[in-house]
Amino acid sequence: MSDWYPIHNIDELDTPALAVYPERVAENIRILKSFIPDAERLCPHVKTHKSPEITKLLMESGVTCFKCATVAEAEMLAMTGVQKIVLAYQPVGPKVKRLMGLTKKYLSSDFYCLVDNLASATAIAHEFEKNNLTIGVYIDLNVGMNRTGIKPADALTLYHQCRSLNGIHVIGLHAYDGHIRDSDVNTRTLRCDEAFEPVKTLRADIEKQSGKKMLVIAGGTPTFPIHAKRKEVLCSPGTFVYWDKGYQSILPEQPFLFAALVVTRVISKPTDGTICIDLGHKSIASENALDKRVFFLNAEGLTPIGHSEEHMILKFDNSRSYTIGEVLYGVPYHICPTVALHDRVAIVTDHRVAEHWTTLARNRVISV
Repeated sequence: MSDWYPIHNIDELDTPALAVYPERVAENIRILKSFIPDAERLCPHVKTHKSPEITKLLMESGVTCFKCATVAEAEMLAMTGVQKIVLAYQPVGPKVKRLMGLTKKYLSSDFYCLVDNLASATAIAHEFEKNNLTIGVYIDLNVGMNRTGIKPADALTLYHQCRSLNGIHVIGLHAYDGHIRDSDVNTRTLRCDEAFEPVKTLRADIEKQSGKKMLVIAGGTPTFPIHAKRKEVLCSPGTFVYWDKGYQSILPEQPFLFAALVVTRVISKPTDGTICIDLGHKSIASENALDKRVFFLNAEGLTPIGHSEEHMILKFDNSRSYTIGEVLYGVPYHICPTVALHDRVAIVTDHRVAEHWTTLARNRVISV
């Protein structure tokens, strides 16, 4: 349907703005649960929405474990009453003290983090031990993305080293395969299975030698339907709540709905055949090529030719005219960093903006 997104009281909404459609968010949560009906196997990432309200919607669907990337996101989750919070990041420097501070402040939440080397594990253990606390850690595995993590073949030694440290205890393994993004789901499945094989071997070795069962958190949005078939794995997609044009383009088997749009206005017509809109770098993620930043639902044939802090210049053909003040509705190609550019989002129900939600965890620091 093409009539789901227009905002009838648009004259009350200043632009650029990020508009969220809660009914479509709820439908995306329902679609997610169709892949993984058991909510106990879900550990969705909050980096996409950074929102207490969206977190509550997921909690109402039965989710008790959430993943996050920053200390502020972890605090947002704790403030919302989340039971299990996985900081999917290896804390170093002041982050260790901040994480310890969260553990002391939010006693009803259980916090976890990642480690991939002995030095970091030792620093985390020391900080928690001297505060008479213990934190659960996941060993972060490099399964091919080459961003963070230890190779699975080397991780057994790290596991045993961590067992000798007070202040931490290893509860599981973390394997993010974000490099596997093939559009063909069969190719993606083969690559995902191949990358996961060493994780299975490591898990079996640890459990055999220690007698302790290891939890495994694996995958992201592209591979979660594959990992969903492994009954012993927790899955952590994030983009599904809002969805974006980038993932829609490469993941055709995932039927999620666009639930967050950038709303922008035509502010100038500098030349024949071009318009300028108020959607600058500060309002939409700009790490992709110029033609892969926004897709307009109500304007075909627009080609971006320039982008700066507060402006986007678009070329159009003569088959369509534009007026100053005209409203365009755009789907970001990458929604996660787009959300981080907006301190609040407009909530659209029944085609009207009725309220705004604060993007609380876009802040680097909330209180800790």
